[in-house]
Amino acid sequence: MIWYVLAVVLGLALIGAVAALVVTERRPRPPKPAAPSAAVVGREALDVVDAGLRRLTGECLRSARSLPDLYAVVYSEERLGLLLAGVEETAPAPWTAEADGERWTISPDALHRPGPEGEPALPFALTVTVGLDGADRVLVDLSRAGGPVSVAGPDEEVRSLVRAVVIEALAGPVGSLAEVTLVGSLAGDGLLGDDVPRTSRLHTAASVEEAFARAASAPGTPEPGASDVTQIFRLIEGSSRIAVQGEAPHLFVVDASQLPRRQGALDGLRRGDALLVLGDAPAGWRWQAGADGALDTGPLGLEITRHAGRMA
Repeated sequence: MIWYVLAVVLGLALIGAVAALVVTERRPRPPKPAAPSAAVVGREALDVVDAGLRRLTGECLRSARSLPDLYAVVYSEERLGLLLAGVEETAPAPWTAEADGERWTISPDALHRPGPEGEPALPFALTVTVGLDGADRVLVDLSRAGGPVSVAGPDEEVRSLVRAVVIEALAGPVGSLAEVTLVGSLAGDGLLGDDVPRTSRLHTAASVEEAFARAASAPGTPEPGASDVTQIFRLIEGSSRIAVQGEAPHLFVVDASQLPRRQGALDGLRRGDALLVLGDAPAGWRWQAGADGALDTGPLGLEITRHAGRMA
């Protein structure tokens, strides 16, 4: 009888434990922090990204290896990550290869340790913030599109995103060597407002053809003797790399209504340059801005919950 009572008690206790476990599992777990810190949203984040890309070029040049095929950067304050288009399972120290070699990461603290700083990295000069993925800042190298990058959606959302991209390219540390040309109606319609920095790297052109021609005749070579001049730069061309002498990457910005559609009209877009189009248009990367501030990056597959135009 005692054994029977004990068995019943133990059985009831087991049922209670299982029920408690089920309730616990069904109870919603607290979500991960979705609000970015001030360090991620602010200018200091760009300084970290710039330091990371300089350190990357320095390590690659020191070890005589090619630069990785980088298309995006993700910064979360605790970690700086490089997203690679190809698999490279071995990363130069202090970088660590993750995700089977499709991502290289580094702690920002490691950037303060002794090591080759590298030169201003021209191949990455058009790496700009496109927005936030929750608490992470996401940057994309526009030159990797291999053609136009179009941004469709509500006019206000599109213009605010493009405005943020252009201003960062001109005023941020990563794009300190990049040239920008506003084409057609964008040259005088107040796209940049009063936030545009005073710089000789901002140009205007009446048409895309004119913009390409000017860039080809005046590639933006830095002034002789300038402190940020380096004589050897590496540009990414598919899976191979080429070296050029002082040829600064160029960002062209045009409205979709003024984008030439005839065959061969965009042949003047050099490798390493980028063409950003406001509105829906045939493009290598077609992005869609939402009324809620989100951004669909299309083939890139990057989740952007708040685009750059809404980060301020």
